[in-house]
Amino acid sequence: MEQATAPPDALSRPVDASVNGRPAGRFQRRPADHPLTPGALERPAFLVNAPFSYTAEVANNVWMEEYEDGQRAPDHKKAMVQFLETYRYLASEGLVYVLPTPVGCDLQDLVFTGNLGVVLEHVPAKDVVVVSNFTSEPRRGETEVGVRFFEQMAYQVHVAPTKFEGDAELKHLHDEVYVGGYGQRSERETYDWMEETFDMKVVKLRMTDPYLYHLDCSIFPLTREETLVCTELYEPAEIAELERYTDIIDVPKDVAYSGICNSVRLSNTILNASHIHELQAGTEDYAEELKKNRVLDDIAAEHAFEVAYFNLSEYHKAGALLSCMVMHLNRYSYEFTLV
Repeated sequence: MEQATAPPDALSRPVDASVNGRPAGRFQRRPADHPLTPGALERPAFLVNAPFSYTAEVANNVWMEEYEDGQRAPDHKKAMVQFLETYRYLASEGLVYVLPTPVGCDLQDLVFTGNLGVVLEHVPAKDVVVVSNFTSEPRRGETEVGVRFFEQMAYQVHVAPTKFEGDAELKHLHDEVYVGGYGQRSERETYDWMEETFDMKVVKLRMTDPYLYHLDCSIFPLTREETLVCTELYEPAEIAELERYTDIIDVPKDVAYSGICNSVRLSNTILNASHIHELQAGTEDYAEELKKNRVLDDIAAEHAFEVAYFNLSEYHKAGALLSCMVMHLNRYSYEFTLV
């Protein structure tokens, strides 16, 4: 693939850190009305990837390891239909970019753009992106794909100098305050670097449950003021620190396992994955999925939200849910205050 060339002002090279030979750029502030990135839009904007290279060949999480040989292979036609249904809904109210899949690409997880990087919401122009430095071996080639895409989009592109896996690991709360997960796929040092480089505050939470290995499995910002948190997964001191910046809506561990926090907000709707119609009533799996949906429905009703569910069963074979498949290019939905 031909190397993309960034506009002259798009990048400011380097500080001392580098990944795959690419230095982490020096942060430059731009005017808040800078027109070249989706952050300037008064509409939600997302990045997705169609599942052209999607496979579940390499088991790189514990959910995948529980499948027997031969059960993990996705039905590609069904996977595309499920992707398009999600894409169509996102595009009904927002701008949705589709990350190109490079020719000959063998990146099995490229479809999970929630791990590709994070656009820093507190930067006025929303034109700064930190591209991931993957822990997972099959995903390391995604870094270069992300860098090329965002350079072409005129972002200030930085590659995390230490391990970091994107939007799924770092959640914006409000102002310059974020919450970041570390200990499994991302490193605490990444957030120290972000705080120093980008004038931001990261509440750091150590993650230890192998089934909930990205932060979006246990944390979901509902509004600028309230956040769904599975508090039993974290130390009391960590929760106390988080409570300084957000009101916590506690969710049980079992519904976290079922994916209640793996949600995406689109205006006044919470998007969540549910394959309950493929499950047999009366089974344990059905009961767990039903409980998760009812808890989410109740939270939504209490806060004037609607819920939209999407069957993403083909992506469960890779241990993924809806938030894994969506990278925020802005968080404009959080500008709405619901009463």
